[in-house]
Amino acid sequence: MVVVVDTLSATPLRPRHPEKVNRPDALSPPKPDWIRVRAPNSRGYADTRKIVKENGLVTVCEEAGCPNIGECWDKKHATFMIMGDTCTRACAFCNVKTGMPGALDASEPEHVAEATFKLGLAHIVITSVDRDDLADGGAEHFAKTIRAIRARCPTTTIEILTPDFLRKDGALEVVVAAKPDVFNHNLETVPSRYLTVRPGARYFHSIRLLQRVKEIDPTIFTKSGIMVGLGEERHEVLQVMDDLRSAEVDFLTIGQYLQPTRKHHAVMRYVPPDEFQGYEKVAYTKGFLMVSASPLTRSSHHAGDDFAKLQAARAALSR
Repeated sequence: MVVVVDTLSATPLRPRHPEKVNRPDALSPPKPDWIRVRAPNSRGYADTRKIVKENGLVTVCEEAGCPNIGECWDKKHATFMIMGDTCTRACAFCNVKTGMPGALDASEPEHVAEATFKLGLAHIVITSVDRDDLADGGAEHFAKTIRAIRARCPTTTIEILTPDFLRKDGALEVVVAAKPDVFNHNLETVPSRYLTVRPGARYFHSIRLLQRVKEIDPTIFTKSGIMVGLGEERHEVLQVMDDLRSAEVDFLTIGQYLQPTRKHHAVMRYVPPDEFQGYEKVAYTKGFLMVSASPLTRSSHHAGDDFAKLQAARAALSR
């Protein structure tokens, strides 16, 4: 065996996903035509990228390799990822770096608020890596970011996409007390796939988390999403819908899983657009106020427009 030691670099290169390096390649089928998107190259994209970099911010658009980055950044829509770029979990589907994160940046909430102001955002989406290393899972940092945006941009509506705060007693209450307009927590997949796809999480804990948001503050919209193409069965997707409605979740997103690298979980199947349309119709009959289901649907895609539709749907129910 030969051991290679890097004596030249100040900081030796570390694999983005060290836990996956020794896994065999998982091969996915070729992408169908309906899943392809253009490479980003517009002026709006460049302007958004500049503002993000000038404020030293991380976006899930880049870290997770979102296929919609060109479209969203051209419209100056970005989803900011707080608490660093390194996650303490190692989900089989996710392209965000894994490892031990650094200390929180106390100035980050203000930087996010300033970028929100510069981009002129009417609706902002804030997500984060999982921070199992923190006593509260980063709940107070979420709350500080929400308050900073409210102070700098009082008319901007705020959507958060949080981790599950597993075994972090009291963390959820801290975030909900900051009163985001939308509380999103993604289930990601059906229960039978959790051990393979999302081993660090617990399905019914995530359902209960969403249910607790409504119990604490019924005025906050709740939202969740799953990916398909990971080996799930149709009846399992329908059961997830029922579980979410039992937790009074308002908004459901369903999108196609795309494999970030060959070391990640393979795409088992590319679900055709007509099946997404079928899922959308069924979800509406189950009582969701808002449903977005398509191959390229992602949690924060068209989030601002969707928030306006959510408000309208709720108002229609109260008439």
